[in-house]
Amino acid sequence: MDSDEIDDAMSWLEAEIADSLDEDYELEMSDPHLSTEVRKIYRKARPPGMDRHDYFRALLVLQSELIKLQEWVVHTGAKIVVIFEGRDAAGKGGVIKRITQRLNPRIVRTVALPAPNEREKTQWYFQRYVPHLPAAGEIVLFDRSWYNRSGVERVMGFATPDQVEQFLNDVPEFERMLVRSGITVLKYWFSITDEEQQLRFLMRIYDPLKQWKLSPMDLESRVRWEEYTKAKEITFARTNIPEAPWFIVEGNDKKKARLNCIAHLLDQIPYEEVPSETIELPERVFNPDYDRQTLPSELYVPERY
Repeated sequence: MDSDEIDDAMSWLEAEIADSLDEDYELEMSDPHLSTEVRKIYRKARPPGMDRHDYFRALLVLQSELIKLQEWVVHTGAKIVVIFEGRDAAGKGGVIKRITQRLNPRIVRTVALPAPNEREKTQWYFQRYVPHLPAAGEIVLFDRSWYNRSGVERVMGFATPDQVEQFLNDVPEFERMLVRSGITVLKYWFSITDEEQQLRFLMRIYDPLKQWKLSPMDLESRVRWEEYTKAKEITFARTNIPEAPWFIVEGNDKKKARLNCIAHLLDQIPYEEVPSETIELPERVFNPDYDRQTLPSELYVPERY
Protein backbone atom coordinates (compact mmCIF):
# COMPACT_ATOMS: atom_id res chain seq x y z
CA MET A 1 0.00 0.00 0.00
CA ASP A 2 1.15 3.57 -0.64
CA SER A 3 1.19 6.23 2.07
CA ASP A 4 -2.32 7.50 1.27
CA GLU A 5 -3.75 4.00 1.54
CA ILE A 6 -1.94 3.47 4.84
CA ASP A 7 -3.33 6.77 6.17
CA ASP A 8 -6.84 5.78 5.09
CA ALA A 9 -6.47 2.36 6.74
CA MET A 10 -5.25 3.96 9.98
CA SER A 11 -8.14 6.43 9.98
CA TRP A 12 -10.58 3.58 9.46
CA LEU A 13 -8.97 1.56 12.27
CA GLU A 14 -9.12 4.51 14.66
CA ALA A 15 -12.82 4.92 13.86
CA GLU A 16 -13.42 1.23 14.53
CA ILE A 17 -11.63 1.47 17.89
CA ALA A 18 -13.71 4.54 18.76
CA ASP A 19 -16.89 2.62 17.91
CA SER A 20 -15.77 -0.23 20.16
CA LEU A 21 -15.15 2.21 22.99
CA ASP A 22 -18.60 3.71 22.40
CA GLU A 23 -20.07 0.26 23.08
CA ASP A 24 -18.38 0.33 26.48
CA TYR A 25 -19.72 3.78 27.19
CA GLU A 26 -23.23 2.65 26.28
CA LEU A 27 -22.97 -0.13 28.86
CA GLU A 28 -21.66 2.36 31.38
CA MET A 29 -24.38 5.00 30.96
CA SER A 30 -25.76 4.21 34.38
CA ASP A 31 -26.52 7.77 35.47
CA PRO A 32 -30.29 7.41 35.73
CA HIS A 33 -33.03 9.86 34.85
CA LEU A 34 -33.67 10.40 38.54
CA SER A 35 -35.45 13.25 40.20
CA THR A 36 -33.09 15.87 41.59
CA GLU A 37 -33.73 14.81 45.18
CA VAL A 38 -33.13 11.09 44.58
CA ARG A 39 -29.96 11.92 42.65
CA LYS A 40 -28.68 13.95 45.63
CA ILE A 41 -29.43 11.08 48.02
CA TYR A 42 -27.70 8.56 45.78
CA ARG A 43 -24.54 10.62 45.30
CA LYS A 44 -24.35 11.55 48.97
CA ALA A 45 -24.74 7.95 50.13
CA ARG A 46 -22.06 6.52 47.81
CA PRO A 47 -18.38 7.48 47.85
CA PRO A 48 -16.76 8.43 44.53
CA GLY A 49 -16.24 5.35 42.40
CA MET A 50 -13.27 4.20 40.39
CA ASP A 51 -11.96 6.58 37.74
CA ARG A 52 -13.64 5.69 34.45
CA HIS A 53 -10.44 5.73 32.38
CA ASP A 54 -8.66 3.47 34.88
CA TYR A 55 -11.67 1.17 34.87
CA PHE A 56 -11.80 0.86 31.06
CA ARG A 57 -8.07 0.29 30.85
CA ALA A 58 -8.22 -2.52 33.40
CA LEU A 59 -11.37 -4.00 31.85
CA LEU A 60 -9.83 -4.19 28.38
CA VAL A 61 -6.76 -5.97 29.77
CA LEU A 62 -8.97 -8.51 31.56
CA GLN A 63 -11.15 -8.99 28.48
CA SER A 64 -8.07 -9.73 26.40
CA GLU A 65 -7.20 -12.42 28.96
CA LEU A 66 -10.75 -13.79 28.70
CA ILE A 67 -10.15 -14.23 24.97
CA LYS A 68 -7.01 -16.24 25.76
CA LEU A 69 -9.06 -18.31 28.21
CA GLN A 70 -11.70 -18.92 25.54
CA GLU A 71 -9.07 -20.08 23.04
CA TRP A 72 -7.51 -22.37 25.66
CA VAL A 73 -10.91 -23.88 26.50
CA VAL A 74 -11.52 -24.71 22.83
CA HIS A 75 -7.98 -26.02 22.35
CA THR A 76 -8.01 -28.28 25.42
CA GLY A 77 -11.70 -29.25 25.45
CA ALA A 78 -12.15 -27.88 28.95
CA LYS A 79 -15.63 -27.57 30.45
CA ILE A 80 -16.39 -24.67 32.79
CA VAL A 81 -19.50 -23.71 34.75
CA VAL A 82 -19.64 -20.33 36.49
CA ILE A 83 -22.56 -19.65 38.84
CA PHE A 84 -23.58 -16.10 39.70
CA GLU A 85 -25.81 -15.66 42.73
CA GLY A 86 -26.59 -12.79 45.06
CA ARG A 87 -29.26 -10.35 46.09
CA ASP A 88 -31.40 -8.59 43.54
CA ALA A 89 -29.60 -5.58 41.98
CA ALA A 90 -26.24 -6.83 43.29
CA GLY A 91 -24.57 -6.60 39.86
CA LYS A 92 -24.61 -10.19 38.58
CA GLY A 93 -25.92 -9.17 35.16
CA GLY A 94 -23.35 -6.40 34.83
CA VAL A 95 -20.35 -8.66 35.30
CA ILE A 96 -21.83 -11.31 32.99
CA LYS A 97 -22.20 -8.66 30.26
CA ARG A 98 -18.55 -7.66 30.60
CA ILE A 99 -17.37 -11.25 30.56
CA THR A 100 -19.29 -12.14 27.41
CA GLN A 101 -18.96 -8.78 25.65
CA ARG A 102 -15.99 -9.77 23.45
CA LEU A 103 -16.32 -13.54 23.48
CA ASN A 104 -17.83 -16.01 21.03
CA PRO A 105 -21.45 -16.81 22.04
CA ARG A 106 -21.07 -20.27 20.52
CA ILE A 107 -18.40 -21.01 23.11
CA VAL A 108 -19.47 -18.88 26.08
CA ARG A 109 -23.20 -19.16 26.84
CA THR A 110 -25.33 -17.44 29.46
CA VAL A 111 -28.19 -19.41 30.99
CA ALA A 112 -30.97 -17.57 32.81
CA LEU A 113 -33.88 -19.96 33.23
CA PRO A 114 -37.43 -18.72 33.89
CA ALA A 115 -39.64 -20.10 36.64
CA PRO A 116 -40.33 -23.83 36.13
CA ASN A 117 -43.53 -24.82 34.33
CA GLU A 118 -45.95 -27.38 35.70
CA ARG A 119 -44.18 -30.31 34.07
CA GLU A 120 -40.75 -29.19 35.28
CA LYS A 121 -42.07 -28.92 38.83
CA THR A 122 -42.60 -32.69 38.82
CA GLN A 123 -39.08 -33.50 37.58
CA TRP A 124 -35.97 -34.27 39.56
CA TYR A 125 -34.97 -30.81 40.74
CA PHE A 126 -31.65 -30.64 38.86
CA GLN A 127 -33.11 -32.07 35.65
CA ARG A 128 -33.87 -28.79 33.91
CA TYR A 129 -30.35 -27.49 34.55
CA VAL A 130 -28.50 -30.55 33.27
CA PRO A 131 -29.20 -29.94 29.52
CA HIS A 132 -27.45 -26.58 29.81
CA LEU A 133 -24.19 -27.95 31.21
CA PRO A 134 -21.13 -27.49 28.96
CA ALA A 135 -19.73 -29.96 26.49
CA ALA A 136 -15.99 -29.99 25.77
CA GLY A 137 -14.73 -26.56 24.71
CA GLU A 138 -17.59 -24.60 26.30
CA ILE A 139 -18.10 -22.15 29.17
CA VAL A 140 -21.57 -21.75 30.68
CA LEU A 141 -22.47 -18.80 32.89
CA PHE A 142 -25.54 -19.34 35.07
CA ASP A 143 -27.32 -16.07 35.88
CA ARG A 144 -28.91 -17.65 38.95
CA SER A 145 -28.87 -21.39 39.14
CA TRP A 146 -30.06 -24.43 41.05
CA TYR A 147 -29.44 -22.36 44.19
CA ASN A 148 -32.84 -20.79 43.60
CA ARG A 149 -34.15 -23.63 45.76
CA SER A 150 -32.26 -22.59 48.89
CA GLY A 151 -32.77 -18.90 48.11
CA VAL A 152 -35.87 -17.41 46.57
CA GLU A 153 -37.89 -20.65 46.64
CA ARG A 154 -37.15 -21.12 50.34
CA VAL A 155 -37.84 -17.50 51.32
CA MET A 156 -40.95 -17.06 49.17
CA GLY A 157 -42.43 -20.42 50.11
CA PHE A 158 -42.24 -21.92 46.61
CA ALA A 159 -40.50 -24.99 48.06
CA THR A 160 -41.42 -26.93 51.20
CA PRO A 161 -38.96 -27.26 54.09
CA ASP A 162 -38.50 -30.93 53.13
CA GLN A 163 -37.68 -30.00 49.53
CA VAL A 164 -35.14 -27.42 50.69
CA GLU A 165 -33.53 -29.92 53.06
CA GLN A 166 -33.37 -32.52 50.31
CA PHE A 167 -31.69 -29.97 48.03
CA LEU A 168 -29.10 -29.04 50.64
CA ASN A 169 -28.30 -32.72 51.10
CA ASP A 170 -28.11 -33.40 47.36
CA VAL A 171 -26.30 -30.37 45.93
CA PRO A 172 -22.83 -31.10 47.32
CA GLU A 173 -22.84 -34.57 45.75
CA PHE A 174 -24.36 -33.21 42.53
CA GLU A 175 -21.52 -30.71 42.21
CA ARG A 176 -18.93 -33.34 43.10
CA MET A 177 -20.35 -35.45 40.26
CA LEU A 178 -19.90 -32.50 37.89
CA VAL A 179 -16.30 -32.03 39.00
CA ARG A 180 -15.57 -35.75 38.71
CA SER A 181 -16.90 -35.63 35.14
CA GLY A 182 -14.28 -32.99 34.28
CA ILE A 183 -16.35 -29.81 34.73
CA THR A 184 -14.78 -26.90 36.61
CA VAL A 185 -17.44 -25.35 38.88
CA LEU A 186 -16.99 -21.76 40.12
CA LYS A 187 -19.59 -20.14 42.38
CA TYR A 188 -19.78 -16.38 42.98
CA TRP A 189 -22.03 -14.59 45.44
CA PHE A 190 -22.43 -10.84 44.86
CA SER A 191 -22.85 -9.07 48.17
CA ILE A 192 -24.23 -5.56 48.68
CA THR A 193 -25.40 -3.69 51.73
CA ASP A 194 -29.02 -3.06 52.63
CA GLU A 195 -28.57 0.65 51.88
CA GLU A 196 -26.98 0.04 48.48
CA GLN A 197 -29.77 -2.27 47.38
CA GLN A 198 -32.34 0.33 48.41
CA LEU A 199 -30.57 2.99 46.37
CA ARG A 200 -30.35 0.73 43.31
CA PHE A 201 -34.04 -0.11 43.58
CA LEU A 202 -34.80 3.62 43.73
CA MET A 203 -32.77 4.06 40.55
CA ARG A 204 -34.85 1.41 38.85
CA ILE A 205 -38.10 2.92 40.06
CA TYR A 206 -37.30 6.41 38.83
CA ASP A 207 -35.37 5.55 35.66
CA PRO A 208 -37.70 4.54 32.78
CA LEU A 209 -34.78 2.75 31.10
CA LYS A 210 -34.39 0.44 34.09
CA GLN A 211 -37.92 -0.09 35.37
CA TRP A 212 -38.17 -3.36 33.45
CA LYS A 213 -35.50 -4.77 35.78
CA LEU A 214 -37.73 -4.35 38.82
CA SER A 215 -40.16 -7.23 39.37
CA PRO A 216 -42.74 -7.77 42.14
CA MET A 217 -40.38 -10.46 43.47
CA ASP A 218 -37.60 -7.87 43.73
CA LEU A 219 -39.84 -5.57 45.75
CA GLU A 220 -40.80 -8.42 48.07
CA SER A 221 -37.12 -9.20 48.58
CA ARG A 222 -36.74 -5.81 50.27
CA VAL A 223 -39.37 -6.79 52.82
CA ARG A 224 -37.67 -10.14 53.46
CA TRP A 225 -34.06 -8.93 53.61
CA GLU A 226 -33.30 -10.75 56.86
CA GLU A 227 -34.89 -14.00 55.65
CA TYR A 228 -32.68 -13.89 52.56
CA THR A 229 -29.66 -13.33 54.80
CA LYS A 230 -30.48 -16.41 56.87
CA ALA A 231 -31.04 -18.46 53.70
CA LYS A 232 -27.66 -17.32 52.34
CA GLU A 233 -25.87 -18.25 55.56
CA ILE A 234 -27.41 -21.73 55.61
CA THR A 235 -26.59 -22.22 51.92
CA PHE A 236 -22.94 -21.32 52.49
CA ALA A 237 -22.69 -23.57 55.54
CA ARG A 238 -24.14 -26.59 53.70
CA THR A 239 -22.76 -26.19 50.17
CA ASN A 240 -19.29 -24.64 50.49
CA ILE A 241 -17.32 -27.73 49.50
CA PRO A 242 -13.63 -28.00 48.54
CA GLU A 243 -14.50 -29.22 45.05
CA ALA A 244 -16.76 -26.19 44.41
CA PRO A 245 -16.27 -23.46 47.01
CA TRP A 246 -18.17 -20.20 47.23
CA PHE A 247 -16.43 -16.89 46.50
CA ILE A 248 -17.99 -13.66 47.77
CA VAL A 249 -17.66 -10.52 45.64
CA GLU A 250 -18.08 -7.20 47.45
CA GLY A 251 -20.49 -5.43 45.09
CA ASN A 252 -21.19 -1.94 46.43
CA ASP A 253 -18.79 -0.47 43.84
CA LYS A 254 -19.97 -1.96 40.53
CA LYS A 255 -16.80 -1.26 38.58
CA LYS A 256 -14.47 -2.73 41.19
CA ALA A 257 -16.77 -5.72 41.64
CA ARG A 258 -16.64 -6.51 37.91
CA LEU A 259 -12.88 -6.23 37.72
CA ASN A 260 -12.29 -8.21 40.91
CA CYS A 261 -14.63 -11.00 39.83
CA ILE A 262 -13.15 -11.35 36.33
CA ALA A 263 -9.59 -11.26 37.65
CA HIS A 264 -10.42 -13.90 40.26
CA LEU A 265 -12.15 -16.10 37.69
CA LEU A 266 -9.06 -15.98 35.49
CA ASP A 267 -6.87 -16.90 38.46
CA GLN A 268 -8.90 -20.05 39.12
CA ILE A 269 -8.24 -21.63 35.73
CA PRO A 270 -4.74 -22.76 34.62
CA TYR A 271 -5.13 -21.44 31.08
CA GLU A 272 -2.24 -20.43 28.89
CA GLU A 273 -1.74 -19.07 25.42
CA VAL A 274 -2.29 -21.71 22.80
CA PRO A 275 -0.86 -21.90 19.27
CA SER A 276 -3.00 -20.30 16.63
CA GLU A 277 -2.82 -20.14 12.88
CA THR A 278 -1.82 -16.90 11.20
CA ILE A 279 -4.87 -15.33 9.62
CA GLU A 280 -4.49 -13.90 6.13
CA LEU A 281 -7.21 -12.12 4.23
CA PRO A 282 -7.68 -13.80 0.84
CA GLU A 283 -7.91 -11.74 -2.32
CA ARG A 284 -11.42 -11.00 -3.47
CA VAL A 285 -12.41 -12.76 -6.70
CA PHE A 286 -13.67 -10.40 -9.41
CA ASN A 287 -15.84 -11.86 -12.13
CA PRO A 288 -15.96 -9.58 -15.20
CA ASP A 289 -19.26 -11.17 -16.27
CA TYR A 290 -21.00 -10.40 -12.95
CA ASP A 291 -23.57 -7.62 -13.16
CA ARG A 292 -24.82 -6.48 -9.79
CA GLN A 293 -28.58 -6.06 -9.72
CA THR A 294 -30.24 -2.86 -8.55
CA LEU A 295 -32.62 -3.70 -5.68
CA PRO A 296 -35.97 -1.94 -5.15
CA SER A 297 -35.72 1.05 -2.84
CA GLU A 298 -38.53 -0.24 -0.60
CA LEU A 299 -36.26 -3.04 0.61
CA TYR A 300 -33.98 -0.59 2.37
CA VAL A 301 -34.44 0.63 5.93
CA PRO A 302 -35.08 4.41 5.91
CA GLU A 303 -32.05 6.43 6.97
CA ARG A 304 -33.48 8.48 9.85
CA TYR A 305 -30.14 9.17 11.47
